[in-house]
Amino acid sequence: MRKDSLRQLYIDQLKDLYSAETQMVKALPKMAKASSNTELRQGFEEHLRQTSEHVSRLEQIFEMLGEKPTGKKCLGMEGLVKEGSETMHESYANAVMDAALIGAAQRVEHYEIAGYGTVRAFAELLGQSEHVSLIEQTLQEEKQTDDKLTQLAEQINAEAGQVAEETQSRQTSKQKRTSRRAA
Repeated sequence: MRKDSLRQLYIDQLKDLYSAETQMVKALPKMAKASSNTELRQGFEEHLRQTSEHVSRLEQIFEMLGEKPTGKKCLGMEGLVKEGSETMHESYANAVMDAALIGAAQRVEHYEIAGYGTVRAFAELLGQSEHVSLIEQTLQEEKQTDDKLTQLAEQINAEAGQVAEETQSRQTSKQKRTSRRAA
């Protein structure tokens, strides 16, 4: 059946976000566990609590619409979660792993920010002011999380860079010793 109403598109997009958020409820504990940086781990744990609230807000919106939140799988989030999972299986040094996790988390946040921005605009057009308020609250939390990740990245990326420099220095020293022995 052809879908030709903005309301139906709105509901489809909300279902996509609901699927995305429920996938993140499962992924965030794994990201926290893979973090070596205490602040980053705590950030993932805090965002897990927020994400559970995001799910609840979406459920509220679906209840107001008289719709069920299920029936759609967010393939975009599935891909982002899979990429993050693959990253966690790499054998990066602690700070480098944390930098990789921040990169994966920020891709997720940007995806969610785009999705919530879209549904907020639809809710405004459809005159759903209660929905707009709930969506805006979530959108602001997603932006705050992205900002926190950026702040953490400044410190953690610098640490990851030092790890790379130390590794390079050790390799260079080892090569020099090997060259001297060979000569």
